[in-house]
Formats: sequence, structure tokens, C-alpha cells
Amino acid sequence: MASIKLENVSVSFPVYSASTRSLKNRLIQSATGGQIRADTVSQRISVVQALQDINISLENGDRLGLIGHNGAGKTTLLRVLGGIYEPNSGQVTIEGSTVPLFDIALGMNQESTGYENIVLRGLFLGLPRKKIRAMMDEIAEFTELGDFLDLPIRTYSAGMQMRLAFAVSTSVVPDILLLDEGIGAGDAAFLHKARERLERFTERVSIIVLSSHSEDLVRSMCSKSLLMEHGRVVFAGPTDEALERYRAMRGW
Repeated sequence: MASIKLENVSVSFPVYSASTRSLKNRLIQSATGGQIRADTVSQRISVVQALQDINISLENGDRLGLIGHNGAGKTTLLRVLGGIYEPNSGQVTIEGSTVPLFDIALGMNQESTGYENIVLRGLFLGLPRKKIRAMMDEIAEFTELGDFLDLPIRTYSAGMQMRLAFAVSTSVVPDILLLDEGIGAGDAAFLHKARERLERFTERVSIIVLSSHSEDLVRSMCSKSLLMEHGRVVFAGPTDEALERYRAMRGW
């Protein structure tokens, strides 16, 4: 049974060059991102508090939306759930296999070929090498990249790299799916194909956490949502109420 539990999770990043910035620049940044504070040990180091005291409890069947402006902490939270960031404090407990569908660079090597990156990203997602080999032909066919799969992916466009990452990530259904709306998968025909696959994929996933600016997408996929601001959760509850509070907060 899949489950996610975060208890008082906080994430901060030291910024060692911040002492050269003006107070005005710091104020501008603090209006759009995590909270910026001086380190208690050295006033020459600033600390961006990306997440602060996050508490989440999700079980089988939950679909959670993450709502908030750019810099509110949504992507950082997804990366904590994906095991990419370790929290500075608090406890993260996750049961079940997890697939992050964001950040196309994860588990990819620019100097390796498309075929080699299918193996690399599969291993990054925790798939056994034998299983990756067995799925290789199906994954390659879905990408529609043809002979480009024999070339280093540094020769690919961003859309081609996303095709490759998307095909591998959706080849096996996980227990937990971490999703960002920014899955630009290339041309219109492939995007339609990708969306059809994603719809079938998400129907079988136990837990979904979606970060999005699209009200329609969040409302259609998520029964409950977190409204985030400066790395904090300012509301947790039904999606419609979370969206209403977000509109009010933005003055819409």
C-alpha cells in the first residue's frame, strides 16, 4: 500500500555570494521566492528558506494538487518527495515506488546515446537492468526518434530529450507519480499521443502529486490541494476552496 508522510519538513539553501547583493535586490527576491534570512553564524551568508514546516499525509487513491506562484516551493516539495533533496529538518516517510515526471536532466547523460540513456534513466528510476532491456524496443518505438537513438543526446532538442525521458518514465506504472504540468513533449501529434498514454498511466497510479498553474488541470485531477506561499502551506483542503483562496490572494 502506497503512502507519503512528511512531518515538519524544512529545506534551506545557503547562498554564499549574497553579501554582494543590494538590500533592494533581496527584497525583490523575497517577494517571489522562499524567505531570505541571514545566517546566524556568518552575516556574509544568506539562507533561502525554500520549505518550512511542511506536513503531508497521503494514502492510496489520493490526488494532491500543489498551487502557488513561481517560487512558492512547489518544485522543491516535488524534489523532496522524489528523493532529490534531503530536508534540513523533519521526517520524510514514503512507501511504494516513485516516478518523478519533471526535470528531463534527471538520470540522463548528455554524452551517452539515446539507447544508453534509456538504460541510465531506467536505473535511476529503480528498474532492474534486465527489465529495461526487455522494454527497450517498446520504449524506442514510442519515442519515434529512430536513428537519433544511436547519437549522443547532446545533439537532441529539448523536445526530443523530453520524448525519451517521458517514454522511459511511463514504461512501468509506479505506486506514486510526481507530476509537473510542464511536460512539453514536442510536436502536436506526439503531444496527443503522450497525453493519451499519461491518462491511462495515471488511472493505475496509487498516489499522484501534481504541481500546476492550470486551474482546470488541478480541478480535473486533484480532489484536494495545498496552497503554498514563500515555502509554507497556507491552506490545505478541497481543491475548489484552495483555488478560490489563491485567486483572492492574487487579487483576481
